[in-house]
Amino acid sequence: MRFFLILVALIWSSVLAAAEVRIKDLVEFDGVRGNDLVGYGLVVGLNGSGDGIRNAPFTEEIMSNILERLGVNVTGEQFRPRNVAAVLVTAELPPFARAGGRIDVTVSAIGDAKSLLGGTLIMTPLNAADGHIYAVGQGAVIAGGASVEGDGATVIQGVPTSGVVPNGARVEREVPFDFTSMREIRLGLRSPDFTTAARIENVINATFGKRVATMTDPGTVVVRVDASGSTSPAHVLSVLENLTVEPEQRARVVVDQRSGTIVMGEDVRISRVAVSQGNLTLRIEESPIVVQPNPFSRGETIVVPRTRAEIEEEPGIGMAEVPGGTSLSEVVAGLNALGVSPRDMIDILKTIKAAGALHADFVVR
Repeated sequence: MRFFLILVALIWSSVLAAAEVRIKDLVEFDGVRGNDLVGYGLVVGLNGSGDGIRNAPFTEEIMSNILERLGVNVTGEQFRPRNVAAVLVTAELPPFARAGGRIDVTVSAIGDAKSLLGGTLIMTPLNAADGHIYAVGQGAVIAGGASVEGDGATVIQGVPTSGVVPNGARVEREVPFDFTSMREIRLGLRSPDFTTAARIENVINATFGKRVATMTDPGTVVVRVDASGSTSPAHVLSVLENLTVEPEQRARVVVDQRSGTIVMGEDVRISRVAVSQGNLTLRIEESPIVVQPNPFSRGETIVVPRTRAEIEEEPGIGMAEVPGGTSLSEVVAGLNALGVSPRDMIDILKTIKAAGALHADFVVR
């Protein structure tokens, strides 16, 4: 029943995948991109769950630097606080972010801190790949888990050593980019495909009533701003980003061996094959016996191993025919007729692919 429900959900997902999608959800616009930021900072105010200074000397170093910048001389002092933790701070500077705007930051402990719950991130500069500071982060950390520790047991839920600071960084520098001077806009397809690129080209040209877009390769469509008659690239993008096309994609079967999930694309096809499948179980049990000498006799206690091994072979399914399918529903019906579990179905699909009868990419995760 579980396998049948999974396949029914896959049929509906394939039907939805065939629907038209906005161009803005299929492509990346040239120049409209974010930039990754990273910084090294300090979280304070922890309830005894911070770094052990002896195991994380870099925490003591950054804490001393911060205190000295604030006018507190700690040279030669010995302090061992457990309410601070060294962290790496990451964020993404969105496209066209302006100075004074705010962005979210992620905080992750790099020492032996137990939890960042209740901590506060101290002013941390965030650098980009060019080495310049583009934002400064500070604020209360919202940790995503909890940790409880006792003498005999420890319980951890979630990841308490990582958290976020919503709107925790203020943009201090803008990325220099003159978008209005662009005469051509390149649309980069997230999943390159000749058919999808051609459909994007056709729908853009039909909307503007002239040849504005040109497909240069399966992953790129070039739009000429001057030919569109618009005053700026922003006006062109505001028109074409909401146009819809029906994307094409390669036939693909994706399986997750950990959960037993199977996902099939709409264009998956199987040639006519015969399948036979059985289960082989190897079982080994260890039951050691302790043999002791008689009371007051000379001897020693020994452990005698006792092993029980057996091989159990289930009948499985006989030779069953899977008819060739010309649609996803026919493929699902043919495979579902085998009546096996999802994990057995993964092995069957893998074997059918090796036999050359599965006409799709087979991806195992």
